[in-house]
Amino acid sequence: MFRPLALIFSLVSLAPTLFATQLDPSHHLIISIRDQKLMLLQNGAKVATYPISTSKFGLGDFWGRMTTPLGYLAVAKKIGDHAPAGAVFRNRRFTGEILAPNAPGRDPVITRILWLRGLEGQNAHAFRRCIYIHGTPEEKRIGRPASYGCIRMKSSDIAALYNQVPLGAIVQIVPDGLPKVSKAVPAPSVDTLMALSEKTKNQDQLGSARRTDKATPLLNKRASIAQNSPRA
Repeated sequence: MFRPLALIFSLVSLAPTLFATQLDPSHHLIISIRDQKLMLLQNGAKVATYPISTSKFGLGDFWGRMTTPLGYLAVAKKIGDHAPAGAVFRNRRFTGEILAPNAPGRDPVITRILWLRGLEGQNAHAFRRCIYIHGTPEEKRIGRPASYGCIRMKSSDIAALYNQVPLGAIVQIVPDGLPKVSKAVPAPSVDTLMALSEKTKNQDQLGSARRTDKATPLLNKRASIAQNSPRA
């Protein structure tokens, strides 16, 4: 069941005791087991949705069972900055090997890693179990449970998600479908904001010049009257 953001903020208040990294509730990932999809929210609005693959062994946080945990987690570490798509990682280190999508007979962790830490009792072992959101070469299996506990994504999708998600982002894994959330309105670019700022500045300067032009004849008239008036 999708639980409200109030619980997220209660978890944030417990962050010093639960989590070394500052939690960031403005970035919220919801992973649906039923839909096999991941939704990225920013400030409560939907930014993107990606197909994923969770464990083929079911749900839970059990040692040795290779299951996907449920509940609230957070992004504890990000690994793979600037690595090429298809970069193979072993023990979270780039081996130098690069795999193409659906490379036969291969199923390593590739491209990027978002390492998750559990925030609840039901997922307390997630970090030590090495539960990741990561890229996979087995892209043909994305969209149905096929992993060994982690959340798999296509290389292009995990690279895009990685760039949008900071450390401390909240991750919620739910058994149900994704909630209906309005799509975010894209923020204006820096260039757009600078152009608007420059336009406003020019309008202010033009308005000031016009006010000065209108005021000059009136000031001259007042000065003329003052010169011709008898002094007391």
